Amino acid sequence: MPKKNKINKDNKSFSNQRNKKEENKYDTFPVGEELIGVIDIARSGDAFVIVEGKKKDFFVFRKNINKAFDGDTVSIRRLHKPNASRPEAVVTEVIKRHRIQFIGVVERINDVCFVIPDNTGIKSDFFIPESRTMQCKHHDKVVVEFIEWRAKDKNPIGQITEILGNAGSNDIEMKSILIENGFFTAFPKHVLDEADELKIEIPEEEKKQRRNFSNIATFTIDPADAKDFDDALSFKKIEDGMYEIGVHIADVSYYVKEHSAMEKEAFKRATSVYLVDRVAPMFPERLSNIICSLRPNEDKCCYAAVFKMDDKATIKDVWFGRTLIHSQKRFTYDEAQEILEGKDGPFKEELLKLNELAHILRNNRFKNGSISFEAPETKFKLDDNGKPIGVFVKERKDAHKLIEDFMLLANKAVATYIGKERNQNGKVPFVYRVHDLPDPERLIDFQLFAQKFGHKVQLNNPKQIARELNRLMIEIEGTPEQAVLQQLAIRCMAKAIYTTNNIGHYGLGFEYYTHFTSPIRRYPDVAVHRLLDKIIHGQKLPTQDELEYQCKHSSERERAAADAERSSVKYKMAEYMSSHVGEHFSGIVSGVKNWGIYVEIPQYNCEGLIRIETMRDDTYVFDERKLRMIGRRTDKVYQLGEEIKVKVVSVDLEKKTIDFELVPE
Repeated sequence: MPKKNKINKDNKSFSNQRNKKEENKYDTFPVGEELIGVIDIARSGDAFVIVEGKKKDFFVFRKNINKAFDGDTVSIRRLHKPNASRPEAVVTEVIKRHRIQFIGVVERINDVCFVIPDNTGIKSDFFIPESRTMQCKHHDKVVVEFIEWRAKDKNPIGQITEILGNAGSNDIEMKSILIENGFFTAFPKHVLDEADELKIEIPEEEKKQRRNFSNIATFTIDPADAKDFDDALSFKKIEDGMYEIGVHIADVSYYVKEHSAMEKEAFKRATSVYLVDRVAPMFPERLSNIICSLRPNEDKCCYAAVFKMDDKATIKDVWFGRTLIHSQKRFTYDEAQEILEGKDGPFKEELLKLNELAHILRNNRFKNGSISFEAPETKFKLDDNGKPIGVFVKERKDAHKLIEDFMLLANKAVATYIGKERNQNGKVPFVYRVHDLPDPERLIDFQLFAQKFGHKVQLNNPKQIARELNRLMIEIEGTPEQAVLQQLAIRCMAKAIYTTNNIGHYGLGFEYYTHFTSPIRRYPDVAVHRLLDKIIHGQKLPTQDELEYQCKHSSERERAAADAERSSVKYKMAEYMSSHVGEHFSGIVSGVKNWGIYVEIPQYNCEGLIRIETMRDDTYVFDERKLRMIGRRTDKVYQLGEEIKVKVVSVDLEKKTIDFELVPE
């Protein structure tokens, strides 16, 4: 039998975790014993080492990181600090470098060459011997490769392997962000050649083997600037007041064969990366934007989940298989939204019914434990040179949610079919998208913090947590504390990952979930299409170990893509705010550290730092336990969620940072 899903376990398991907060506070090992973990270096230079199997991370002061770089695998020794609020350790050895190539800016001083890394987790500049400089110039943006870091040397030694161009230009900075996070700016020639050999026309024999939806109302809804349309909806009224709704997904696996050049390159990338002004696609554009993209008025090959449902969105039947579609309309989200709001247009009846059903699916999902987190998304208006000339926070309306609800439905249906219906003996390996229970200690801290704003939340068991967080998100909408409480609530949650070990998706409240609906831009979706097809046709499956390796790689690349996307937003935000230096804004305290106060400007979803040394009206002390700054003389307190006035005083484009100062009351 399949393993029991974590989200449906007896509530006692979660309560026990909470009750053992003090008991497991340290979960340490004997002082002096050494363990191996991964180091995470903060902006301050201090670090945490994450040791697998230990409840608590180990704190390492900057002076004790011992030549480690962010992400390295290191050996640590626990220090004897009986009164410390957290377990403390020193790095004794770097076991394995997480990476050896970095992006940085050249600084030449009297013919001595250094490279200052962009990565804030690398706290030492690289010394470059003249023979290894590639004759770079001062302020060039370069790729530097780590060579060695000798015991007697203050700086690591590196060599420049590529000169990207002059630091500060938009194109160079965006390319640097991709390279820094391990992505590629171009495809190898043999991969492009393989894509060029693909034929756009679908053979008649192939069309006959697919379920034909070309005469059924079918359309896509995507962002206005999208080119890779990987999902379409078909809609048909059938007998007894029922509806047949097809979620049709680009059949990438039909074109990209296993072990092909495109397949290997797609696995290496594992995801498309969406920066502010460009996309680094997982597949060559001929495949992603032309052959597989579900463009209107063209026959396209799809893999589909087709649902029969009634007016109450109750699913009576679901079919999975290969389809042929002919999309009759490409909607932008805005165009579809206008029709949902009353404007006449094509497929109005179909859109209104789909929206009605989507609302029911959504409400049912929330009733069953799905959590409603809608983090604001920052969008930029760019001029022809890529310079930001406007910033706005994207609003999610019914058209966005309609598509999301039907994609969630398809993902859940595929995972349930494989994980529950076809996996009775527990031996069918599959790729699941899972999301673990939230961190109990962080939830307790969040509960106490929310109470400071007058919000009481009961967090005693998993289902109650979901209900209470949803209620709180509605309660705080439009309040000054909304942004900070949303942010802190999200931080309580585990990270969703890919794995063959299904524990359910806590955030969605699903017992079975996978990713099936975006194979143009996510490798796991391609793998799921192949697995589904092989299972349906009784073909040989890969081993669980093979799939687990793919899952771990895809999860790691997903995190790297998210980091790259955040970096591009931070760069563009810094670039935009550079034209607002000296201006005043209303902000919300979004973070407090011993080096200063982070402030978010809600109208731009933009964050900057008030450095503690600029707070000259008093001497401020950081209260780590309550995450606040207290003035020694005036007792003035700055804490999370507080509204304050700030002035933009400086912007550092290379570091992607914005500095504020307090505006006196």
